[in-house]
Amino acid sequence: MAPVINGRVLFNSIPEGTSISYPPPPHTHHVVYLIPRFPVPSETVVYDTSETIDPDGGFLLKTLELSIDPYLRGRMRDSKVASYLPAFEVGEPLVSHGVGVVLRSEYPGIKPGDHLYDGVEHKEYTIRKDLNHLSVIENPYNIPWSAFIGVLVIYLRMTAYMGWKENSRAKKGEVAFITTGAGPVGSLVIQLAKADGLKVIASAGSDAKKTTSVPEVLAKEGPIDIYWDNVGGKTLEAALDNANIRARFIECGMITGYNTGYEPIRNLGLIIGKTISMNGFLVSHLEPTYIDQFYRELTPKVASGEIKYREHVYSGLESVGEAILAVQKGENRAKAVVHVADD
Repeated sequence: MAPVINGRVLFNSIPEGTSISYPPPPHTHHVVYLIPRFPVPSETVVYDTSETIDPDGGFLLKTLELSIDPYLRGRMRDSKVASYLPAFEVGEPLVSHGVGVVLRSEYPGIKPGDHLYDGVEHKEYTIRKDLNHLSVIENPYNIPWSAFIGVLVIYLRMTAYMGWKENSRAKKGEVAFITTGAGPVGSLVIQLAKADGLKVIASAGSDAKKTTSVPEVLAKEGPIDIYWDNVGGKTLEAALDNANIRARFIECGMITGYNTGYEPIRNLGLIIGKTISMNGFLVSHLEPTYIDQFYRELTPKVASGEIKYREHVYSGLESVGEAILAVQKGENRAKAVVHVADD
């Protein structure tokens, strides 16, 4: 068969804005800071159709679904800046959790029709020589494939499940405040908290989700015993103001600082006065302890519908830039998924 055009989404430029100096001039000794900014569709990432492939060659994977998550912003940086995940390489396709179907395979144990999950390049088709960062997924309940990068995506559901089990020390009747409640992590934490018998206060990030005063709600409905933080900033300050004695703060993310730089938290001293424990975590550190329990307890509940989920679906590879920006601004109404192709 003749070569075909293979659409790709490439990391085109690091989304950095203007630089500032501190202390400002006329001081002669100062530090220059480069202020980050939001990723711009068609600038930070671009949809490209310059590549062609021969679909008859090698181990061929057709991309079906791609996950768009906040952590992708952290990979859009200079590769010299160290972090717990590698930086994207300028000029190369993005990579995220995804699902694809095998069209052709000469790889042992992989056959056409198999579905693979995990690190999928943002390309319509990928020719692979090995299963590096990919694994076969079974779907005996015939769940939509997009669910495997949303409520069933290993790192997102493990983030919610393992972070909660490890750090919440939940007691029936307590009050939990959970941010980004419309997202895949926050929405699952809400359900876990309710299952533990807690009263839940939840927030979301855009006017379309809900508009209200976080400090006013917490003052009325609190004090809070557990805070699940995905946003940081002023919301973290409000949670500290309205925390109970011996409250537990679970620090999962701080998306408000990803694109604007991190501002100081004015009331961190309350950690001492209220005897608050504050724990950050990474799933990779908790996986050995909780992985068996996780699969045993959670997967049947998702399959039966006891654990519910919603999706905000973007159509086509060309919508990746739009989806990334929406997630960074909190404009997605649920778990952001890019539907690339039908099975």
